[in-house]
Amino acid sequence: MKHKFLQYVLQNIAGMIGVSVYILADTFFISIYSGADGITVLNLSLPVYGLIFAAGSMVGIGSATRYAIKKAQGQKDIDFYFTHAIFWDLILSLPFVLLGIFGPEQVLRAMGADAAIMELGKSYVRIFLLFTPFFMVNYVFTAFARNDNAPGTAMLGSLGGSLFNIVFDYLFMFPMDLGLTGAALATAASPVVTILICGSHYLGKNNTVPFGWRLPSVKQLFSCCQLGISAFVGELSSAVATTVFNLLILGIAGNTGVAAYGVVANLSLVAMAIFNGIAQGTQPLISKCYGSGEKGEVHFLLRLALAAALAAEGILVAGIWVFTDPLVKLFNSEANQALAYYAHDGMRLYFLGYLLAGVNMMLVSCFSATDRAKQAFAASVLRGVVAITACAVIMSGIWGLHGVWLSFPASEAITAAVILVMYRRG
Repeated sequence: MKHKFLQYVLQNIAGMIGVSVYILADTFFISIYSGADGITVLNLSLPVYGLIFAAGSMVGIGSATRYAIKKAQGQKDIDFYFTHAIFWDLILSLPFVLLGIFGPEQVLRAMGADAAIMELGKSYVRIFLLFTPFFMVNYVFTAFARNDNAPGTAMLGSLGGSLFNIVFDYLFMFPMDLGLTGAALATAASPVVTILICGSHYLGKNNTVPFGWRLPSVKQLFSCCQLGISAFVGELSSAVATTVFNLLILGIAGNTGVAAYGVVANLSLVAMAIFNGIAQGTQPLISKCYGSGEKGEVHFLLRLALAAALAAEGILVAGIWVFTDPLVKLFNSEANQALAYYAHDGMRLYFLGYLLAGVNMMLVSCFSATDRAKQAFAASVLRGVVAITACAVIMSGIWGLHGVWLSFPASEAITAAVILVMYRRG
């Protein structure tokens, strides 16, 4: 079991890091082409990305988790979960597509953009919103592959999409001189590549995921989404935090402050990818053992995952403190002194939250993997919405920009205390 744990977790971390690396590459190329204003566009767009990813992960990961538990329990009527998840992701993507057609400027305005930022970013927002169905369905293909003993295929799919994005980011933005439009096209096409690679598993001889069909059921969707709620709030929390932080920072330090937060937020996606990799890599194994009634194995896997999260937390925070200035400089092509100052303090203070975030994410994921939907929902909402929003508003009013940065570690400390109480009671 330990060998399988390492295989699933490492392959899933590799895939998740691949996704976060292409976002960093996006940030790097945009910072060179459009400077601080380009990073501001990207950062104001991140909450919308987060909402898309949240809905897609809730349906995809929740459906795959429910499917894995029922399969381990020996239930037979499970042939529709894959197609059911694709159908609902396509339905949920429609509002985003309509926004892309009719209202990209309104999206940016709602995120706090001024006229110049709206003009620069409207084509970028329009393109990625139009590709929402692919971003969302991508979660179905990767989650079911992981739960069908093919974590390597899911990893290759994620890495393939990321590599495509990085290469075509450069080609579209510079040789073809498409700027932010080119960045959006490369990003939008990357989930298509991932879906095609993961699709090879479902057409191969090792596939055991059935492609049955039944009339779409809201009740069935809700049942699946209950187990995807931790993934949903995990993604949504990034959107909520980014929106709240953007609005607070705009009032304190203007567009340059938001650009600095863009550097912090994009680097934090790598950290989130590591801990999501541990959580999502462990989920299929925990769900299978739980469905089979092997409680001892569930506790063993959870201990391994928590140990991995703790080790990653220590290494990550130490690395950020040692390499703060080189990392900030990488995304500051204009050598903007104000941006460098804001981002330096922001990186060091904000990333202290990752001393607890990995453990919190793993415990919430365990609630979902063992069919404890109520606990998963309560802990996820506390961590992703309530605690971070309250801490950011209160602490920014007391300590200004430093209070914004420190609100993330404060919210993770509050969440850790509550989750540990919930876990021990269960």
